[in-house]
Amino acid sequence: MTTSVSTSILSTSHTWIWRGFPISYQTAGTTGNAVVLIHGFGASCGHWRKNIPVLAANSRVFAIDLIGFGGSAKPQPGVKIDYTFETWGEQIADFCREVIGEAAFLVGNSIGCIVAMQAAVDFPDIALGVALLNCSLRLLHDRKRVSLPWYRQVGTPILQRVLSFPGVGSFFFNQLAKPNTVRKVLLQAYADADAVTDELIDILMKPASDPGAVAVFLAFTAYSSGPLPEDLLPKLPCPAIILWGTADPWEPIDLGREFANYPQILKFIPLEGVGHCPQDEAPEIVNPILQDWLLEQGVNLHSPA
Repeated sequence: MTTSVSTSILSTSHTWIWRGFPISYQTAGTTGNAVVLIHGFGASCGHWRKNIPVLAANSRVFAIDLIGFGGSAKPQPGVKIDYTFETWGEQIADFCREVIGEAAFLVGNSIGCIVAMQAAVDFPDIALGVALLNCSLRLLHDRKRVSLPWYRQVGTPILQRVLSFPGVGSFFFNQLAKPNTVRKVLLQAYADADAVTDELIDILMKPASDPGAVAVFLAFTAYSSGPLPEDLLPKLPCPAIILWGTADPWEPIDLGREFANYPQILKFIPLEGVGHCPQDEAPEIVNPILQDWLLEQGVNLHSPA
């Protein structure tokens, strides 16, 4: 199936069977190094629709739906799959080996950044470099919660406990998974309201009606353990860059700037006036930065030691 885009390079949708489950992904481009685009929580490969055709001019681009999201399978949590960063990291590593057939550059947004770093740390052979766009700080993590105001320290575990009751959790999800509610959430995350389009709402809403979507959502909202970005950054086996929208209300750039101190980070690039999803809100800024980085790193890979 071919997806219409505004450039001459079209992306094609595919299905890959991973551990018995169908995984959806899109690909475009026939030359250059491979690039894997990894979406954030509740999103899908469609969140990269403004980036895929541009990056494909010089790279072989793969945008994947993590298991539990987008067009990929949503098996019952804890039965045949655990929705953790280790699981998603294994998915990315297997994708690079079985579908791409070689190592790739990993580009993530939000929790997709944690997935990219987890894959690179656990499977160094599959990662050529990592680009992090507004990396999730995981502020509700058990180890981070002590630094939050007391009401958030107490309120978060109470809410997680309440949502664990099936009826309550389903009701909460169904109230959240409505176009007007999704639009309101996005208008918080995006500094540019014009970027919150009906097309974007549809991309995010469609998977919410899939069987298993509620269980996946609730499983992740209860996930307050696992790695923090500061756990993974010092272990990265490859170079990385960070892009960060300065208007992100969820992942404050002042906290994110601390990541620039890790030696693996080659560049920390603030994106003025941009929100949590810069690849979608400001592709005209993000795409050239990623293109230059990919070309530069590609040259370095092929330069004599």
